[in-house]
Amino acid sequence: MGTWLLVALACGLDRLVGDPRRWLHPVQVMGWVITGLRSPAETWAGDRPAALRLGGVLITLLLVGGSAAAGLAVEHLAFALPLLGLPLLLIGLASALAGHSLEQAVESVLAGLSDGDLEQARERLGWIVGRDVDGLTESAILRAAAETAAENAVDGLFSPLLWMLVGAGIWASLGVADGAPGPLSLAWAFKAASTLDSMLGYRRGRLRWLGTAGARLDDLLTWFPARLVAFTLPAAVGRLWQGLELGREALRLGRADPSPNAGVSMAAFALAGQVQLGGVNHYGGVARAKPILGEGYSAADPAAVARIMKLSARLEGLWLVLSLPILLGLSQMRGLAGWAGGSQ
Repeated sequence: MGTWLLVALACGLDRLVGDPRRWLHPVQVMGWVITGLRSPAETWAGDRPAALRLGGVLITLLLVGGSAAAGLAVEHLAFALPLLGLPLLLIGLASALAGHSLEQAVESVLAGLSDGDLEQARERLGWIVGRDVDGLTESAILRAAAETAAENAVDGLFSPLLWMLVGAGIWASLGVADGAPGPLSLAWAFKAASTLDSMLGYRRGRLRWLGTAGARLDDLLTWFPARLVAFTLPAAVGRLWQGLELGREALRLGRADPSPNAGVSMAAFALAGQVQLGGVNHYGGVARAKPILGEGYSAADPAAVARIMKLSARLEGLWLVLSLPILLGLSQMRGLAGWAGGSQ
């Protein structure tokens, strides 16, 4: 119950405060480490694909392992010195969630549109998307805002939240004093993989090989959260009975996307939010057609973008509510197993 409460408080802190700009963020540190490791890895590997892949594996092991170890150290500090460690643990958990910052970034794009300043809206959109933003029309900006709100809800919120809850489940099953990794260890490990993917996961130049390990690990760690979102999101709009149907449809539509997870998450929000997403985007001047998701629904407008963000907040609360009895059940099972072992 205590661990679940910490996770719930972290969700609340993230929604209330987000990521203060003047505070050092763990992802910034991860970015510095990646930058520091990339140069010597490329110098050693040169243009040899096999050596670059090996360098990418080593960078991934060092960053993900180091991030998990840092989270474990904070968790141990919370047990040894609660007055100091528990606040740090709470802040660390909140730092792994991006609900508020994503909402704030998308709303800033909408604010530019409402002011009639397309150039400002394009500039703000360029901070949060990888596609070319120059010359985008208002409708294209709205579609991009809706798509990034849908895709990054999984990357920035639901994936780290799920791994936090998995860590809480480990503690509920094994006990917090057994040295097992908990919610912060797993959340920071996921954030490390996600940061590797965002910085090195590109199919160009040496990164085609150097970024493979981080990108594949990020795909693996996001695979289940994306699909859990697809099957539970209908419940957030009061359509629980359609969860299986809409979840399967999201998986079917998402297969056409090159990413194993981005298409699924966007399809889930398109279906639950009843908005059409997808189409042609440009990356570095090259046109790339993405699958049409939610065909037949209206194009993205400010109300649809707001609806997607509201759905994310509702689903976050739903996951917390549903996880509590599961964690209590795991804790009860551990107690019964300990009682049975002690009575023998």
